[in-house]
Amino acid sequence: MFQVRVAQRYLRSELLGVPTRVLALLFVVALLVFPLLSGDRFLLRIIILTSIFTLYAVSWDLLAGYAGQISLGHALFFGIGAYTTALLNTRLGLPPVLTIPMGASAALVAGLIVGVPCLRLRKHYLALATLAFPLMLLGIVFMFPRHTGGEMGIFGISRLSASPLAEYYIATGVMLTVVLATWKLTTSRIGLIFHAIREDEVVVRALGINTVRYKLLAFVLSGLVAGLSGALYAHFDRIAGPSNLELFMSFQPVIWTIFGGAATIYGPVTGVFILFPAVEYLRAFPEYRMLIFALLVLLVLRFMPRGFAPWIRDLVEKECPTCRVKNVFVRHVCRVCRAPLSS
Repeated sequence: MFQVRVAQRYLRSELLGVPTRVLALLFVVALLVFPLLSGDRFLLRIIILTSIFTLYAVSWDLLAGYAGQISLGHALFFGIGAYTTALLNTRLGLPPVLTIPMGASAALVAGLIVGVPCLRLRKHYLALATLAFPLMLLGIVFMFPRHTGGEMGIFGISRLSASPLAEYYIATGVMLTVVLATWKLTTSRIGLIFHAIREDEVVVRALGINTVRYKLLAFVLSGLVAGLSGALYAHFDRIAGPSNLELFMSFQPVIWTIFGGAATIYGPVTGVFILFPAVEYLRAFPEYRMLIFALLVLLVLRFMPRGFAPWIRDLVEKECPTCRVKNVFVRHVCRVCRAPLSS
């Protein structure tokens, strides 16, 4: 009974007492019950792709938003995950349960390989250096068309599952698990060090912290999550091609993350779940599709410079000036220390 009372107290004060946590809980519940309430196959496909690309955006946020290592060539990790999975599945006949972890592992190794030469670069030099890697991999793809499929890519990849419903729960389940794990990581000591490196690496190094090790860790973890996204995409779309390595593929997680709110984890999730379905539904207006998309992004950047998700959070929450605990915006005193909250 004591454990039940503790759980009830935590649920009431910590989870239901903070509006953004309530919104996150409702979002998870909605994702889990959606396919049971709707039989729209098109919408089901959009949510699956949105979940897969959410992993991709979160991986960029971990590297650039938290650790401050700006990458403009993030499609390298996505493409390696996709191509590795495709080759293992079509050439060796391995099932998705094996090819997806192996594709993610290959991207992890790529993060290590890319991170080592880029460790001493900063700001725009780092961004330009990372931009070169997917272009080099694209050149390798065209050099060996017999193995990579060249411009046509690799077709005939096995589906995630024979059932669309199972594919939905695989994609959303993996996404929710990875997002939760990444959020826990960023709120740990490692996340605090990532933040500090982004703000002032010289000071962090002066404190005796090995910044090289942590920046390399950021590259590796980011590559792992992006590779996982690419591997899932290859099995869901059943193709791995040069489009996975194009420049626009590298810029997409940047747009999604900045739109939703960088260095938040929930920001990239918000950005992808707003922008990707919007772009898909705007295919009905091909002449105005990119114009509407660009205007939407520009409006958010102009009036919500920290991103859409932090703007919503500031509307529905108040932070206690004494204990820094989040409170619902209608409260006048803190729910923990009872200090007065600013109006």
